[in-house]
Amino acid sequence: MAKRSRTPRLERRTIDSAFHEFRVDHEQTKHLAAGTLVSSDAFPAGGYMWRVKYFPQGFTEAEKGYVSIFFELLSKANVPAICQAFVTGKDGHPRYCADIPGVRWFPGAGGMSGCSRFVSQPDLEEHCLTEGHVTFVCAVMVTRGSSIPVPAPDIGKHLGALLETSDGADVSFTIGDETFRAHRAVLAARSAVFRAELLGSMAEATMPNITLHDIAPATFRVMLRFVYTDALPADSELGGSPSEMMKDLLAAADRYALDRLKILCAQKLWEAVSADTVASTLAFAETYSCPELKNRCIGFFATWGNFKKAVLTKGFVQLVQQFPSVVDELRERIGS
Repeated sequence: MAKRSRTPRLERRTIDSAFHEFRVDHEQTKHLAAGTLVSSDAFPAGGYMWRVKYFPQGFTEAEKGYVSIFFELLSKANVPAICQAFVTGKDGHPRYCADIPGVRWFPGAGGMSGCSRFVSQPDLEEHCLTEGHVTFVCAVMVTRGSSIPVPAPDIGKHLGALLETSDGADVSFTIGDETFRAHRAVLAARSAVFRAELLGSMAEATMPNITLHDIAPATFRVMLRFVYTDALPADSELGGSPSEMMKDLLAAADRYALDRLKILCAQKLWEAVSADTVASTLAFAETYSCPELKNRCIGFFATWGNFKKAVLTKGFVQLVQQFPSVVDELRERIGS
């Protein structure tokens, strides 16, 4: 009987991971000298023992003013691992993430790797201090076996190039004096609204050129690039008023059912909220059915100091006039 030949198989890399929460009394450690550390309890990950080393005033004098965080292998072994740490904000969600890229080799007991400039002391105290403590969540992922390096996903790069060259474009949009060429299949794949318009029974399905109203060319350009690349441009590329662009872009995302873009815009708007703008931002969130942004704004209002300032703004007067039901929600939240 003939022998069956075996197809060579690549050995797969497996990962054993563990998370460890490390809570530090900030008041007792913030005055320690640079290079002085606070250690976590030892914890297992991937069959090895690990420890987190925290330097409240930096690993060396060069990092003074920053906190440093390092992972130490306690076991006697050469171990490849991916380490990551983040510090939680006052709301309990991750606020800052340490920059520790890629797989690191830990050469036996005492091997360390980490981030020497994790976050500045002022930022840590302003955004992450809760009842005098700071909480770090640390992850160690031990990799095993061999693997073939895989490049990072680049579909956005290629689709972005397709948008720029317009190769194979089969539909165009005219807004004022500007025309944008695009591909029906790409738009339909990304947006249910575009799918209905361009591939369904609507009149636009047979039109080579579609004229759009109620959207600015600059807004459509940014939205179209997001559809192809799944990325937003930097704030410096958004013109003189990034917040206004984010509002226009969120409205467009709502119109075309681009849910991820809508959330990204909401996050940008939330980051820019102040007592002067929270009322108008809340009204905007209600107008375009963005509960994530709406809830954040109501929470901002619920702080008495913010409320006293915000109720004196023109935006609050308009909020009362346009959305009395939202004001009722505010009253209920503040009252509780």
